[in-house]
Amino acid sequence: MTIDVLAFAASPRRHGNSETLLDWVLAAMEAEGAAVEKIVVAEADIRPCRGCNICETLNRCVQHDYMDYVHDRIIAADCIILASPIYCMGLAAQAKALVDRAQVFRSRKYVLHLPVVPPERKGKRMGIFLSTAGQNWDNVFDAAIPSVKCLFHVVDIKNNDIRYLMVNGVDEKGAIERHPTAKADAESLAREAVAHLREVGAG
Repeated sequence: MTIDVLAFAASPRRHGNSETLLDWVLAAMEAEGAAVEKIVVAEADIRPCRGCNICETLNRCVQHDYMDYVHDRIIAADCIILASPIYCMGLAAQAKALVDRAQVFRSRKYVLHLPVVPPERKGKRMGIFLSTAGQNWDNVFDAAIPSVKCLFHVVDIKNNDIRYLMVNGVDEKGAIERHPTAKADAESLAREAVAHLREVGAG
């Protein structure tokens, strides 16, 4: 079976450092036989969460936008990748809007006590967070990680099934292409992810 990869390029700037990192991962996954779909969040009709909590009774979002499609794809995918730059020590606004709209899954799982994915698919999915930052600070990614974990946890991807590739010190557009290890690290991560998913029986 083919591994189904759903990727989100969540930078407001097209073809910048985080999207380049994502493209390296996706190209390597395709080379390993995975089927990939990339959604450019800034170009999609994904509105912010209203905080209305109607999903706690409807089991779906009251808004009808591109997230109608995205919610279904998140459930279907074997691997979900979120790529975002760090802005002001956190996720870019586009990435955070996507994470906030995962409130539907939080309501389904913890309020309505309904399954998010079929039991037989638990433990057979992965989440990957790719990120870039201009600063060289050791803690520059720290504030983003809890939001990323929240996204993956509410769609039944556990900590052990989350992978991270975070590259700092790349600020201006194209800087990541001069990074000494980023491309090789991206390709290695892609191969490991596909191999792991095949081993656990995804696809």
